[in-house]
Amino acid sequence: MSDTVVVGLDVGGTSTRATVLTLTGQRVGTGRAGGGNPTSHGAERAAAELLTSLREALADLDPTRVAAGTIGLAGAGRLLADPAGRAAFDQAWHDAGLRCPYEVHGDALVAYASGTAAPDGTILIAGTGAITAQVHELRLDRVADGHGWLLGDAGSGFWLGREAVRRLLADLDTGRGLGALTTTVLTDILGSADIAARPRDTVDATIQAVTRRPPIDLARLAPLVVDAATHGDPVATELITDAAGHLTESVTRIRPAGAVTPIVLGGGLLTADTPLAAAVRAEIARHWPEAPLRTAGDGAAAAAWLAARGLPEVTDPAALHARLFPTPTP
Repeated sequence: MSDTVVVGLDVGGTSTRATVLTLTGQRVGTGRAGGGNPTSHGAERAAAELLTSLREALADLDPTRVAAGTIGLAGAGRLLADPAGRAAFDQAWHDAGLRCPYEVHGDALVAYASGTAAPDGTILIAGTGAITAQVHELRLDRVADGHGWLLGDAGSGFWLGREAVRRLLADLDTGRGLGALTTTVLTDILGSADIAARPRDTVDATIQAVTRRPPIDLARLAPLVVDAATHGDPVATELITDAAGHLTESVTRIRPAGAVTPIVLGGGLLTADTPLAAAVRAEIARHWPEAPLRTAGDGAAAAAWLAARGLPEVTDPAALHARLFPTPTP
């Protein structure tokens, strides 16, 4: 057992992280590479980043010591349904010197496992997008939202950015003076907060600047909303309240009233100390006062834990989880 290790990977659109663990929870290798999501970057590039992170994590280890592995990534189902994509990942795994099997899970399950070892519960993620999922026996069960920027992701970073621009355009339409948030948003979009002699010219310029960029780019404005709310801007505060309501509503679609299983919060908007995280926590506590509330942690370590828990040598997966994540946020 002392020679056996497992490997976990947290594969995202901007980075790929690998962690190697002993079965007692000691981290003995880490690796990092560029974005490895095959949906965003294509299977070949994603597999290349996977291989880079694996080689770095295994640099000082014999790969034959690895008994199991888990890869967590958004769009796992698409990878599993794509023979060419799966073959590219298989080849990267083999080229890293690994001969053990590996499993592929959605990033929502990995985020959940980074917050709790409980087999049943709920994960709510809000970053660029937003999704809620029920977990049953450490498998994703029912899912709410995650419908993408055009049809859903209510309360997400994209949603906050789009709503901030809408408020800006409404203020320009009516001729009201701009507040702190809308002034900041206008400056970000046009490089200046100066309004043209004809406000409609500023409206048109704003629309043109926004529509020239990919729609999802509006998510970059979310930190401006969060910062403005932190400083008491009323428009930003209202948007944060609305976003918290949307995110909580997505949980109510699939989580029974009165449920006492854990709820894990994930994604950059909910794991940091932000007004949105505080508002969501308050809403969650109001709806499910008896449910433990946790914050997602290290996804690569959680993926490795998922790999380890299936090995016969690991007789107490919960104890191993507690060693990996000793102080979950209440």
